[in-house]
Amino acid sequence: MQLRQSERKKAKIKLALQGTAGSGKTYSSILLAQGLTNGNLSKVAIIDTENGSADLYAHLGNYNVLTLAPPFTPENYIKAIELCEKSGMEVIIIDSISQCWDELLDFHSKLAGNSFTNWGKITPRQKAFVDKILQADAHIIATMRTKQDYVLQQKDGKYVPEKVGLKAVQRDGMDYEFTLVFDVDIKHFSVSSKDRTGLFMGKPEFIINSNTGKKILEWCNTETPISSEGSSNVKDMSDRINCALSVSELTKLFNDNPTFQEAFRPQFQSKKKQLELLINPQNFSQNGKHH
Repeated sequence: MQLRQSERKKAKIKLALQGTAGSGKTYSSILLAQGLTNGNLSKVAIIDTENGSADLYAHLGNYNVLTLAPPFTPENYIKAIELCEKSGMEVIIIDSISQCWDELLDFHSKLAGNSFTNWGKITPRQKAFVDKILQADAHIIATMRTKQDYVLQQKDGKYVPEKVGLKAVQRDGMDYEFTLVFDVDIKHFSVSSKDRTGLFMGKPEFIINSNTGKKILEWCNTETPISSEGSSNVKDMSDRINCALSVSELTKLFNDNPTFQEAFRPQFQSKKKQLELLINPQNFSQNGKHH
């Protein structure tokens, strides 16, 4: 047993893209993989659960496809990831992981007995799947479908229904497991809803391309201490505060880093106020827009 300084050494990105059908998640994933491998798509594998959608972009290069057939159990996903690892893949695209959750929900609905206690049979299987993604010795790009809904947008004096994405089809909190999460809209524009790299958070929407993957690869390959008192750690702490998505996450970050509490107290307090405003119903009008 030994205590050591934490550091980032050639990290493997764990990235998620979430969006509605037709938002371009598969295509964007391949472009990201192209950048992450410096253009060598032969080191990329797509675990395809979307009825052959991975083959639609074969013109981009000679990437590999592993077709996953039903049932979409966590165990089958894990086997597919392990096969890709053994084959020396540097990037594994899982397109998509929503079917895994659908499968578990279907399994749960068929179990006899108490519905609440039956979750004890689901959670370990889901956890094993998540752990495999996080521990895989490869960059992971996972796509997630979002539940579809329509809102009325006013255009030229008329109200026109427009499709929007809502909550991802996966277990609540799944997006927190990833280092980086891109939300892709129906017009193929992306924004980062979670970003521990500090590369994209707070930036304007953009269209993903191979250069996006190259930027992420450069971050992964930069050996940057994150527990020293150096300037790089100061920036990292500031980025982590800005990326906090809840008061509980912010509080944990504060409590876990006592050496930074005084120096970053004003930023912690400011971020806490922002988060509290977001969750206070009084700050929103009935149509959902912020006052």
